[in-house]
Amino acid sequence: MIAVATEGDEEIGRSDEEDELSDRDSPPARGRPLWGTEPPVEVIVREQGMRIAVDLRAGQKTGYFLDQRENRFALRRFARGRSRAANCFAYSGGFSVSAALGGAREVIAVDRDGGALQLARRNFELNGIDPAAHGFVAGDVLEFLRGEKKPFDLIVLDPPAFAKSQKAVPAALDGYASLHRAAFHALAPGGILATASCSARVSAEQFVGAIREAASKTHTDLQLLEEKRQPPDHPALLSFPEGKYLKFFVFRKGG
Repeated sequence: MIAVATEGDEEIGRSDEEDELSDRDSPPARGRPLWGTEPPVEVIVREQGMRIAVDLRAGQKTGYFLDQRENRFALRRFARGRSRAANCFAYSGGFSVSAALGGAREVIAVDRDGGALQLARRNFELNGIDPAAHGFVAGDVLEFLRGEKKPFDLIVLDPPAFAKSQKAVPAALDGYASLHRAAFHALAPGGILATASCSARVSAEQFVGAIREAASKTHTDLQLLEEKRQPPDHPALLSFPEGKYLKFFVFRKGG
């Protein structure tokens, strides 16, 4: 269940009945209101000066990933002066809007969900940003990164959970390594990589290990600039380490 503040300062609740703590790749399903009236088709959320349109009825999970809000805000300072950015697994474009507001001149949002990208366009407009100056690509992220000829100087990776069970962790780590190899090939020297894992069963050490493996295989030197986790309103019990599910790292690629 989640409650969000709307522009009218109402609160609307929606159930979230799936058992995976951070699985973001579930197909959209119509939400079930727990109290209050049926929500409108579009709810506007205010976040660090941004206005974001959220689909509470049919959006992924609760409609908007509030656990990344501090990381979206942190991205703005890394986007300053960047000429070309890619937000991979963009969903409704929260990181895309943040990058544009931070100063990135061109932001390309990539997601296989074309409907989510339409919402991303709407979110650019809500923040006074002309979507025509940016890009929206409906397709596979790996194919996009591997096929891109012009390098990016900022890449954001915010994929869905790769490990839905403990036995899936080795395959998830291989997947993270493959994804980062593609990202390093597409990232210009001196470029910034902001990368996240929301897989509860993958530890921060394992996630960084997969990134290190990818860097080694692509002969990429990385400098760690920042490490962040989920915000304070997503607390974790000491006895339940999986509760610290969100990992967010910012790296600079060597020249």
